[in-house]
Amino acid sequence: MSRPAGRVLALDYGSARCGCALSDPTGTLATPIEAVERPGTRKGMGRVLGLVREHAVALVVVGLPLGLSGRDTPQTEEARAFAAALAERLGERVPVELYDERFTTRIAQRSGGDETSEDSRAAAVLLEDWLASR
Repeated sequence: MSRPAGRVLALDYGSARCGCALSDPTGTLATPIEAVERPGTRKGMGRVLGLVREHAVALVVVGLPLGLSGRDTPQTEEARAFAAALAERLGERVPVELYDERFTTRIAQRSGGDETSEDSRAAAVLLEDWLASR
């Protein structure tokens, strides 16, 4: 499991809002960026695709909200469907990977603070964890 050459975009998917975080080109830092409203809509998906283009993203990591037991929940299925739709739109040029996001929102809530949304802070926690695992 190596890191891709280039930036990684992490998405903390929610049907109302999708938190977003971006790595630096070296894959060392994770920075929360503006969340995308209603990512499952045509406009929302277009905004996610725009982020991939704007930032020359090499890989997208979508948080997988498993239950505490590790089992799928209705939210898990929604995230899987979103990741599949995104992967279809991106084709083979930018892979989409799912990654366990349990506890990222709770950690982001504790970190609080700046003007970025809690959703995007959760995406940054997800991305930091993903980067550390590589």
